[in-house]
Amino acid sequence: MTTVTPASTESVKHTPGALAGLKVLDASRLLPAALCTQMLADLGAEVLKVEEPGRGDYQRGFPPMGKVDSGTFLLCNRNKQSMTLNLKSAEGKEIFKRLAAQVDVVVEGFRPGVMKRLGLDYEMLKAINPRLIYCAVSGFGQDGPYKLLAGHDLNYMGIIGALPLFGKAGEGPLVPGLLTADIGGGSLMAAYGIMAAVIARQASGVGQMVDVSMMDGAMSFLAYHAAEPLFGNCDPKGGEYRNTGGAPCYSIFRCKDRHFVTLGALEDHFWARFCDVAGVPELKTDPFPEGEARDRQFAQLDKVFAQRTRSEWVALFFEHDIPGGPVNTMREAFDDPQVRAREMMLYVDHPVEGRIPQLGFPVKFSATPGRITSPPPSLGEHTAQVLGRLGFSDEQIQSMAADGVT
Repeated sequence: MTTVTPASTESVKHTPGALAGLKVLDASRLLPAALCTQMLADLGAEVLKVEEPGRGDYQRGFPPMGKVDSGTFLLCNRNKQSMTLNLKSAEGKEIFKRLAAQVDVVVEGFRPGVMKRLGLDYEMLKAINPRLIYCAVSGFGQDGPYKLLAGHDLNYMGIIGALPLFGKAGEGPLVPGLLTADIGGGSLMAAYGIMAAVIARQASGVGQMVDVSMMDGAMSFLAYHAAEPLFGNCDPKGGEYRNTGGAPCYSIFRCKDRHFVTLGALEDHFWARFCDVAGVPELKTDPFPEGEARDRQFAQLDKVFAQRTRSEWVALFFEHDIPGGPVNTMREAFDDPQVRAREMMLYVDHPVEGRIPQLGFPVKFSATPGRITSPPPSLGEHTAQVLGRLGFSDEQIQSMAADGVT
């Protein structure tokens, strides 16, 4: 039996998830769509992951590796079943169609046109299952001049004008450390779109196509910063704009022990309180200096922060209600008391990998909390079981495996 241990070692309540009864056929590869279906599975959806025979989801082989599968795969595929199926074979296509006829949602992450060439696109599948919600997650969406282009997170972020927000003044853009377009623009938008389509189906009785573009999704995150070019006639850049490192009151500083802290005293009352605590009351009247005045204020605060350790500054921030905190390494973050208290680090027993860590559930429900019911599946672990449910005999299942169908 799978055991789940929160970081706090308290037991997880085993109540039905908010999405219990929702059946999802997951034809995804790599991170964006796979994380979407894991989020659905965490809330009780029944997710069947369809993988290529032999190779499986390419993400299984990406370092760093566990004993068999990669760490990134193990963090994005819990609570799912896995079957192998050759979607290029006639028999594999028919099995996929039979599965699609029985589910609520199909999720795929191929380039536009791939599923149509296979005869498994939305138009084909909705003829079999009119209630089907078909979610396609791609880089640029199902139409437009870029729809067939190859791309990754960095490329989408560059096109939408987000990369200049990262970096220091005069030094040009940096590669962002988070996969904003992949996860925020892809995984989260796909889950959001699927849930909206499920609600709409309750009224209409029919499903629909959910076209998720990672570029579109990431662009929606510009809602705050886009005010500058759309209403202020200027392009915000890293190190120059108040929320991109250009304001001393909203920045990162090195401490006495060489660790770093964040300061986010944007509002006047927070800035004034910080200036008093830090011993620089003369700066209260100038929270957003520009030009040489900004350089002088940064230099002054660099000296101020160098007088105390990170833990000393954090204690002062917390004591005086100043928006600030530690710049943790990721391993430090996993042990942070707030992370632990919110159970954002969990552990699950895997039959091959052993006890493995998992990131927790970001949304807390009072009645239907997210939970881990099974570890990430081994490649094709449930193939025979799924085919048996479809009515295939043991001999037929063995024959399909020998013929490369599964």
